[in-house]
Amino acid sequence: MSRLLLKAVAVLATAITFAGGAQAATCGNNAGGFEAWKREFAAEAQRAGVGQRGIQALMNASYSTSTIAADRNQKGVKYSLNEFIRIRLGSVDGFAKTGRGRVQRNPQFYAAIEQRYGVPAGILVSIHGMETGFGRTMGNVPVVSSISTVAYDCRRSSFFTPHALAALQMVDRGMLAPNQNGAAHGELGHTQFLPGNALRYGVDGNGDGRVDFYNEWDALASTANFLRQKGWQPGQPYNEGTRNFRVLNEWNAATVYQQAIALVAARIDG
Repeated sequence: MSRLLLKAVAVLATAITFAGGAQAATCGNNAGGFEAWKREFAAEAQRAGVGQRGIQALMNASYSTSTIAADRNQKGVKYSLNEFIRIRLGSVDGFAKTGRGRVQRNPQFYAAIEQRYGVPAGILVSIHGMETGFGRTMGNVPVVSSISTVAYDCRRSSFFTPHALAALQMVDRGMLAPNQNGAAHGELGHTQFLPGNALRYGVDGNGDGRVDFYNEWDALASTANFLRQKGWQPGQPYNEGTRNFRVLNEWNAATVYQQAIALVAARIDG
Protein backbone atom coordinates (compact mmCIF):
# COMPACT_ATOMS: atom_id res chain seq x y z
CA MET A 1 0.00 0.00 0.00
CA SER A 2 1.21 3.56 -0.71
CA ARG A 3 2.52 5.62 2.19
CA LEU A 4 -0.16 7.21 4.34
CA LEU A 5 0.05 10.94 3.99
CA LEU A 6 -0.13 12.65 7.33
CA LYS A 7 -0.80 16.20 6.33
CA ALA A 8 -4.31 17.31 7.32
CA VAL A 9 -6.30 19.70 5.17
CA ALA A 10 -6.72 22.66 7.54
CA VAL A 11 -9.80 24.83 7.15
CA LEU A 12 -9.06 28.47 6.55
CA ALA A 13 -10.48 30.67 9.26
CA THR A 14 -11.52 33.20 6.68
CA ALA A 15 -13.57 30.58 4.89
CA ILE A 16 -16.08 30.44 7.71
CA THR A 17 -15.92 34.02 8.92
CA PHE A 18 -17.90 36.79 7.32
CA ALA A 19 -16.28 40.08 6.50
CA GLY A 20 -16.57 42.42 9.46
CA GLY A 21 -19.85 44.26 9.58
CA ALA A 22 -21.27 42.57 6.49
CA GLN A 23 -24.97 41.78 6.61
CA ALA A 24 -25.91 38.10 6.54
CA ALA A 25 -28.10 36.77 3.75
CA THR A 26 -31.82 36.80 4.53
CA CYS A 27 -33.07 33.43 5.74
CA GLY A 28 -36.52 32.02 4.95
CA ASN A 29 -38.92 29.23 5.87
CA ASN A 30 -40.02 28.11 2.41
CA ALA A 31 -38.70 27.96 -1.13
CA GLY A 32 -39.96 31.45 -1.98
CA GLY A 33 -36.84 33.37 -1.01
CA PHE A 34 -34.19 30.81 -1.86
CA GLU A 35 -33.06 32.30 -5.17
CA ALA A 36 -32.70 35.77 -3.65
CA TRP A 37 -30.83 34.25 -0.70
CA LYS A 38 -28.40 32.51 -3.07
CA ARG A 39 -27.48 35.84 -4.63
CA GLU A 40 -26.91 37.42 -1.22
CA PHE A 41 -25.01 34.39 0.05
CA ALA A 42 -22.81 34.36 -3.06
CA ALA A 43 -21.56 37.81 -2.07
CA GLU A 44 -20.82 36.56 1.44
CA ALA A 45 -19.06 33.51 0.03
CA GLN A 46 -16.88 35.64 -2.23
CA ARG A 47 -15.88 37.79 0.75
CA ALA A 48 -14.99 34.57 2.59
CA GLY A 49 -12.66 33.54 -0.24
CA VAL A 50 -14.86 31.18 -2.28
CA GLY A 51 -13.83 31.12 -5.93
CA GLN A 52 -15.72 30.83 -9.18
CA ARG A 53 -16.23 27.06 -9.09
CA GLY A 54 -17.81 27.25 -5.66
CA ILE A 55 -19.98 30.23 -6.57
CA GLN A 56 -21.21 28.46 -9.70
CA ALA A 57 -22.10 25.37 -7.64
CA LEU A 58 -24.10 27.60 -5.28
CA MET A 59 -25.96 29.29 -8.12
CA ASN A 60 -26.85 25.86 -9.56
CA ALA A 61 -28.16 24.62 -6.20
CA SER A 62 -31.86 23.83 -5.80
CA TYR A 63 -34.07 24.18 -2.74
CA SER A 64 -34.24 20.65 -1.30
CA THR A 65 -37.74 19.79 -0.13
CA SER A 66 -36.53 16.38 1.02
CA THR A 67 -33.95 18.06 3.25
CA ILE A 68 -36.58 20.28 4.84
CA ALA A 69 -38.91 17.31 5.34
CA ALA A 70 -36.12 15.36 7.06
CA ASP A 71 -35.18 18.34 9.20
CA ARG A 72 -38.75 18.99 10.33
CA ASN A 73 -39.33 15.33 11.19
CA GLN A 74 -36.26 14.72 13.35
CA LYS A 75 -37.32 12.93 16.52
CA GLY A 76 -34.02 11.84 18.03
CA VAL A 77 -33.06 8.31 19.03
CA LYS A 78 -35.43 6.94 21.66
CA TYR A 79 -34.81 3.22 21.31
CA SER A 80 -33.37 0.92 23.92
CA LEU A 81 -29.94 -0.43 23.08
CA ASN A 82 -31.34 -3.81 22.07
CA GLU A 83 -33.96 -2.19 19.81
CA PHE A 84 -31.34 0.08 18.28
CA ILE A 85 -29.05 -2.86 17.51
CA ARG A 86 -31.90 -4.83 15.98
CA ILE A 87 -33.00 -1.93 13.77
CA ARG A 88 -29.59 -0.55 12.75
CA LEU A 89 -27.28 -3.56 12.93
CA GLY A 90 -29.44 -6.65 12.76
CA SER A 91 -27.35 -8.38 15.41
CA VAL A 92 -24.06 -7.77 17.18
CA ASP A 93 -22.59 -11.08 16.00
CA GLY A 94 -23.62 -10.62 12.37
CA PHE A 95 -22.42 -7.03 12.20
CA ALA A 96 -19.13 -7.89 13.89
CA LYS A 97 -18.52 -10.74 11.44
CA THR A 98 -19.02 -8.38 8.52
CA GLY A 99 -16.75 -5.84 10.21
CA ARG A 100 -13.94 -8.36 10.69
CA GLY A 101 -14.22 -9.21 7.01
CA ARG A 102 -13.80 -5.54 6.12
CA VAL A 103 -10.63 -5.32 8.20
CA GLN A 104 -9.21 -8.45 6.62
CA ARG A 105 -9.54 -6.85 3.17
CA ASN A 106 -6.74 -4.39 4.02
CA PRO A 107 -5.17 -5.10 7.41
CA GLN A 108 -2.08 -3.03 6.60
CA PHE A 109 -4.21 0.08 6.20
CA TYR A 110 -5.91 -0.32 9.57
CA ALA A 111 -2.59 -1.06 11.27
CA ALA A 112 -1.09 2.12 9.79
CA ILE A 113 -4.10 4.17 10.87
CA GLU A 114 -3.94 2.85 14.42
CA GLN A 115 -0.21 3.52 14.59
CA ARG A 116 -0.73 7.11 13.43
CA TYR A 117 -3.92 8.08 15.26
CA GLY A 118 -4.35 5.43 17.94
CA VAL A 119 -7.89 4.55 16.81
CA PRO A 120 -8.39 0.78 16.42
CA ALA A 121 -9.94 -0.85 13.39
CA GLY A 122 -13.08 -1.94 15.24
CA ILE A 123 -14.14 1.63 15.96
CA LEU A 124 -13.58 2.81 12.39
CA VAL A 125 -15.27 -0.15 10.77
CA SER A 126 -18.23 0.10 13.17
CA ILE A 127 -18.73 3.78 12.34
CA HIS A 128 -18.41 3.03 8.62
CA GLY A 129 -21.04 0.30 8.84
CA MET A 130 -23.35 2.31 11.05
CA GLU A 131 -23.24 5.45 8.93
CA THR A 132 -23.51 4.13 5.38
CA GLY A 133 -23.66 0.33 5.48
CA PHE A 134 -19.96 0.26 4.52
CA GLY A 135 -20.49 2.74 1.70
CA ARG A 136 -23.67 1.28 0.23
CA THR A 137 -25.94 4.23 1.13
CA MET A 138 -24.17 7.58 1.15
CA GLY A 139 -27.25 9.64 0.34
CA ASN A 140 -29.18 10.78 -2.72
CA VAL A 141 -29.40 14.57 -2.28
CA PRO A 142 -26.81 16.88 -3.89
CA VAL A 143 -24.58 18.10 -1.05
CA VAL A 144 -24.45 21.73 -2.17
CA SER A 145 -28.23 21.86 -2.51
CA SER A 146 -28.93 20.22 0.85
CA ILE A 147 -26.40 22.21 2.87
CA SER A 148 -27.45 25.45 1.15
CA THR A 149 -31.10 24.71 1.95
CA VAL A 150 -30.51 24.31 5.68
CA ALA A 151 -28.17 27.32 5.70
CA TYR A 152 -31.00 29.35 4.13
CA ASP A 153 -33.69 27.92 6.41
CA CYS A 154 -34.20 30.17 9.44
CA ARG A 155 -34.46 27.32 11.95
CA ARG A 156 -30.71 26.59 12.19
CA SER A 157 -29.15 28.96 9.69
CA SER A 158 -26.33 30.06 12.00
CA PHE A 159 -25.23 26.45 12.53
CA PHE A 160 -25.28 25.39 8.89
CA THR A 161 -23.95 28.57 7.25
CA PRO A 162 -20.26 27.78 7.98
CA HIS A 163 -20.79 24.27 6.62
CA ALA A 164 -22.33 25.70 3.45
CA LEU A 165 -19.28 27.92 2.97
CA ALA A 166 -17.03 24.92 3.58
CA ALA A 167 -18.88 22.88 0.95
CA LEU A 168 -18.25 25.63 -1.59
CA GLN A 169 -14.57 25.71 -0.60
CA MET A 170 -14.44 21.93 -1.11
CA VAL A 171 -15.81 22.38 -4.62
CA ASP A 172 -13.15 25.03 -5.27
CA ARG A 173 -10.38 22.68 -4.13
CA GLY A 174 -11.61 19.67 -6.07
CA MET A 175 -12.55 17.80 -2.89
CA LEU A 176 -16.24 17.69 -3.83
CA ALA A 177 -17.91 17.48 -7.21
CA PRO A 178 -20.49 20.27 -7.68
CA ASN A 179 -23.31 17.74 -8.10
CA GLN A 180 -22.04 15.09 -5.64
CA ASN A 181 -24.81 13.42 -3.65
CA GLY A 182 -24.83 13.11 0.13
CA ALA A 183 -27.32 12.82 2.97
CA ALA A 184 -30.23 15.09 3.82
CA HIS A 185 -28.30 17.68 5.85
CA GLY A 186 -25.20 17.82 3.67
CA GLU A 187 -23.37 14.91 5.32
CA LEU A 188 -20.99 13.42 2.81
CA GLY A 189 -18.91 10.38 2.03
CA HIS A 190 -18.37 6.98 3.60
CA THR A 191 -18.68 8.18 7.20
CA GLN A 192 -20.94 11.20 6.67
CA PHE A 193 -18.87 14.24 7.59
CA LEU A 194 -20.46 17.67 7.59
CA PRO A 195 -18.49 19.87 5.17
CA GLY A 196 -16.89 22.07 7.82
CA ASN A 197 -15.53 19.03 9.62
CA ALA A 198 -14.45 17.52 6.30
CA LEU A 199 -12.29 20.57 5.60
CA ARG A 200 -10.85 20.66 9.09
CA TYR A 201 -10.12 16.98 9.67
CA GLY A 202 -9.77 15.57 6.16
CA VAL A 203 -6.58 13.61 5.43
CA ASP A 204 -5.29 11.65 2.46
CA GLY A 205 -5.56 8.02 3.48
CA ASN A 206 -4.59 6.27 0.25
CA GLY A 207 -1.57 8.37 -0.68
CA ASP A 208 -2.80 9.76 -4.00
CA GLY A 209 -2.21 13.38 -3.02
CA ARG A 210 -5.83 14.45 -2.58
CA VAL A 211 -8.59 14.15 -0.01
CA ASP A 212 -11.78 12.50 -1.24
CA PHE A 213 -14.44 11.50 1.28
CA TYR A 214 -16.01 9.21 -1.32
CA ASN A 215 -12.81 7.18 -1.23
CA GLU A 216 -13.10 4.64 1.61
CA TRP A 217 -9.52 5.01 2.82
CA ASP A 218 -9.56 8.80 2.89
CA ALA A 219 -12.85 8.77 4.77
CA LEU A 220 -11.67 6.27 7.38
CA ALA A 221 -8.33 8.02 7.92
CA SER A 222 -10.19 11.31 8.32
CA THR A 223 -12.54 9.71 10.84
CA ALA A 224 -9.55 8.52 12.87
CA ASN A 225 -8.02 12.00 12.70
CA PHE A 226 -11.31 13.53 13.89
CA LEU A 227 -11.49 11.22 16.90
CA ARG A 228 -7.84 11.76 17.82
CA GLN A 229 -8.22 15.53 17.59
CA LYS A 230 -11.28 15.30 19.82
CA GLY A 231 -9.30 13.58 22.56
CA TRP A 232 -9.02 9.89 21.70
CA GLN A 233 -6.30 8.23 23.79
CA PRO A 234 -4.21 5.59 21.97
CA GLY A 235 -3.99 2.22 23.63
CA GLN A 236 -6.75 2.99 26.11
CA PRO A 237 -10.08 1.14 26.46
CA TYR A 238 -13.22 2.51 24.87
CA ASN A 239 -15.96 0.72 26.78
CA GLU A 240 -18.69 2.75 28.46
CA GLY A 241 -17.42 5.04 31.21
CA THR A 242 -13.97 5.54 29.72
CA ARG A 243 -12.51 8.71 28.28
CA ASN A 244 -12.47 7.25 24.78
CA PHE A 245 -16.14 6.33 25.08
CA ARG A 246 -16.89 9.97 25.87
CA VAL A 247 -15.03 11.00 22.71
CA LEU A 248 -17.63 9.05 20.72
CA ASN A 249 -20.14 11.69 21.84
CA GLU A 250 -18.27 14.11 19.57
CA TRP A 251 -19.20 11.89 16.65
CA ASN A 252 -22.82 11.19 17.59
CA ALA A 253 -24.64 12.45 20.68
CA ALA A 254 -27.03 9.49 20.96
CA THR A 255 -25.99 7.28 23.87
CA VAL A 256 -27.30 4.10 22.23
CA TYR A 257 -25.24 4.88 19.13
CA GLN A 258 -22.12 5.20 21.25
CA GLN A 259 -22.94 2.02 23.14
CA ALA A 260 -23.52 0.07 19.93
CA ILE A 261 -20.26 1.29 18.39
CA ALA A 262 -18.24 0.32 21.46
CA LEU A 263 -19.96 -3.04 21.79
CA VAL A 264 -19.47 -4.10 18.19
CA ALA A 265 -15.95 -2.67 17.95
CA ALA A 266 -14.89 -4.81 20.91
CA ARG A 267 -16.09 -7.92 19.06
CA ILE A 268 -14.22 -6.88 15.91
CA ASP A 269 -10.98 -6.00 17.69
CA GLY A 270 -11.21 -9.07 19.92
